[in-house]
Amino acid sequence: MRALRVLLIVAVVLGGIFVGIDRLAVNYAESEAADRVRLGPARSASTDVDIKGFPFLTQVMDQRLDEVDVKLTGVEATAGGRKIRIGELSAAFRDVTLNGDYTSARAGSVSGTALISYADLAAASDREVQVAYAGNGKLKVTGGVRILGRTVTKSVVSTVTLVDGDTIRVRADKVPGNGIPGLEDLVRKRTDFDREIGGLPAGMELEKVEAREDGLAVVVTGKDVVLAG
Repeated sequence: MRALRVLLIVAVVLGGIFVGIDRLAVNYAESEAADRVRLGPARSASTDVDIKGFPFLTQVMDQRLDEVDVKLTGVEATAGGRKIRIGELSAAFRDVTLNGDYTSARAGSVSGTALISYADLAAASDREVQVAYAGNGKLKVTGGVRILGRTVTKSVVSTVTLVDGDTIRVRADKVPGNGIPGLEDLVRKRTDFDREIGGLPAGMELEKVEAREDGLAVVVTGKDVVLAG
């Protein structure tokens, strides 16, 4: 019995040592990966990497990771030839394969959400407008139009949709005419806009957009995506 107790104690101690080494290894790998993760030409101010699954060391030996969660902040992508800032991009990369010298990685699939502030969306719109949340998944777009030599500020409630898998479209639901001929066209020229989002790596695409109180949420998905290298 005493020998059995000793054996159990040794097993627990060795198990604890292995877990400790495994966690040290994954922390080091996450730090190194954060410096190497590149999502196409887009650049970010900071990158956090969380490698899922246990034990980590056996995954490394197999050169395959179950899941890698990445959060990028201050991402600069492109929108219709103009830069657009994405405040935060959180994505889960699954079935990640490492190359022989661990300098590159490719994910079998990815799903995530990019959050664009309304100030950043307005800046990328190529319009002198302000964009805010109007509630119920709608946007409030405000801009000035010239009418009879005067600038009149108009606000409209708009719907945001995804077109062709890569373009954010903002359209006013309706524009009160106030009996002024041509007013609706003038307002729409200011408040309606399309912006194509580029700069994402090959294999990733936009799936849907949703107006939320904290910003415009863009769902991204992809297959066979290069994560680093």
